[in-house]
Amino acid sequence: MHTTSPPAAVPGDIGVIGAGTMGLGVAQALATAGHRVTVVDPVPAALESAPGRLRTGLRAAVLMGRQDAASTGPTAVRVRFSRTLRDVREAPFVIECAPERIPLKEGLYSELGALCPRDTVIATCTSAIPVGLLGVRVQAPERVLGMHFMNPAYATDSVEVVRGEHTSDATLARARHLLHTMGKKGIVVHDSPGFVSNRVLMATVNDAAGVVQAGTADAKAVDAIFQDCFGHPMGPLRTADLIGLDVIVDTLHVLRELTGGAHFTPCTLLADLVAQGKLGRKTGEGFHRYATRRA
Repeated sequence: MHTTSPPAAVPGDIGVIGAGTMGLGVAQALATAGHRVTVVDPVPAALESAPGRLRTGLRAAVLMGRQDAASTGPTAVRVRFSRTLRDVREAPFVIECAPERIPLKEGLYSELGALCPRDTVIATCTSAIPVGLLGVRVQAPERVLGMHFMNPAYATDSVEVVRGEHTSDATLARARHLLHTMGKKGIVVHDSPGFVSNRVLMATVNDAAGVVQAGTADAKAVDAIFQDCFGHPMGPLRTADLIGLDVIVDTLHVLRELTGGAHFTPCTLLADLVAQGKLGRKTGEGFHRYATRRA
């Protein structure tokens, strides 16, 4: 464990809250586009492993042909890490990628609202929590919107942009401009639990897991139906493994709470895999097995 304090943010850095898979992916995409980024996470273990995981993401981007190998070093240098929210207090734009738990995010937005100037844009990368539920926690809720990046954030060219009831035209324009600098397109939708993407995807993943649980087909066959019959590039269960089954379950719980829809209750198989620590690609096993564990 490093004992030295992380460097303070340089004024103008874009803040990213959360050093998990999504937060690091967003930070990588920003840094690749030339932005300086400060990633904040209060969990020491997350910060300890973050630089190595960032390097893994950069290597993956090179293998995908999305980045030149010579640029990975300068990209990594543009990302700095911190344990304290104070280090994003001067950021003009903050993207929150904290775990998908309503009380945690509500507390975080109360802190950000008190810490950041009123002209700081605060974007949530939440999977399902309505923007309005978080925006009311900050002063000037018109500066809050959703920017739902897909995983891995550095490899997807479109972002689901969620406009809350109070989100201003200026905030939306600034978000679109930031995405443009990253070579990404924003697809704007209205605020609702799960928005478009996860309102549909999470129910599909849960139903697909239920099909496996019932013995109708194994995970390989389920995914093959979606790929070979429907032309999807990836089936729902491999998609779930990529996202992380823990994230899937957290998101389903949020959707169940906010919509009352019983079909969002995680099926037994899905809950059991998470309880066993089989979270998908990041642990080497979920609905499918993977040759190597992701860093």
